[in-house]
Amino acid sequence: MSEISEVNDMPEVFPAVDATASGPGLLAGKRLLVTGILTPNSIAYHVAEQAQRAGARVVATAFGRLSLVRRVCARLPEPVPVIELDVTDTAHRDRLAAAVGEHMDGLDGIVHSVAHGSPACFDEDFAAAPWPDVARSLEVSAYSLASLTHACRGLLAEGASIVGLDFDGQRAWEGYNWMGVSKAALESVARYLARQLGPERIRVNLVAAGPLRTVAATSIPGFDSAHWAEHAPLGWDDRDVAAVARTCCAVLSDWMPVTSGSVVWADGGYHIAGP
Repeated sequence: MSEISEVNDMPEVFPAVDATASGPGLLAGKRLLVTGILTPNSIAYHVAEQAQRAGARVVATAFGRLSLVRRVCARLPEPVPVIELDVTDTAHRDRLAAAVGEHMDGLDGIVHSVAHGSPACFDEDFAAAPWPDVARSLEVSAYSLASLTHACRGLLAEGASIVGLDFDGQRAWEGYNWMGVSKAALESVARYLARQLGPERIRVNLVAAGPLRTVAATSIPGFDSAHWAEHAPLGWDDRDVAAVARTCCAVLSDWMPVTSGSVVWADGGYHIAGP
C-alpha cells in the first residue's frame, strides 16, 4: 500500500498569507482602482478610506463631476488621482488602462460601485418601463462589471480581487423594480467572470449591503431602513457605511484566497431572517 503524504508535504496552490497582515496592514502594498465615489457618504468613498488606512494605494474614477469628485477625494487620508470614466463610453474604457498606468504599475483590486436607474425604472408599473431606460440600467449596473474588468485585464496581477457592490438580487423588492433586475444580472455577471478569471487566480465577488443612507439609496421610492433594523439579527444602522466598506476590504485582501463567484452579505443578517 502506498504511503499517503502529509498535508504539509503537498505543494501550495495559493500563496501563504502573512498572519501579521491584519489591522492596518490588511491591504499593505495593494494597488486598487475604486469607482463610484461621489460624496463623502458614498460606499466607494468609505472603501477608499478604509483601504488606505489598511495600507493600500488608490486610484479613483469619476463620472462627469470630475472637479467635485476631486474635492471629495481630497478629504481621504492620502492624495488620490482621479480619472474621468463613463463606463458606457468605449473611448473612456479604451484609455483607462493607460490612465491608471500613469499612477500604478498594476492592479491588485477593483471596486465596482456603479449603478444607474432612471425614474421610469422605479415606476409602480414595472412592465411599463421603456426599453431604453431598462437597457441603460442593465448596461451601467451589470454589464459594466464585465466591461470594466476587460478594460483593466492587462493590469490585473495574479491573486487580484474584484469586488462589486450589490443589493440582494434574489427577491422582488417593492419599489426597486428594474434596479432589482439589474442587481440580479450583476450577480450572474460576477459568477461568469469568476469562472473565466479563476485560472488566473483572480477572484470576483460581490458585497450585498443592507440599505444605507447614501444619495443613491435615498433616491429610491419608499426607502425605509427601519424595518431592516427591526428584523436583522445584528440590527442595522443605515448610517454606518464604514462597516460595509470594511467588509469590502476583507474581500479585497489576501485573507479570502479561495472565495470567488460569491455574494458576501453585509446586511446585519437580514437575508436569513427578514420577511
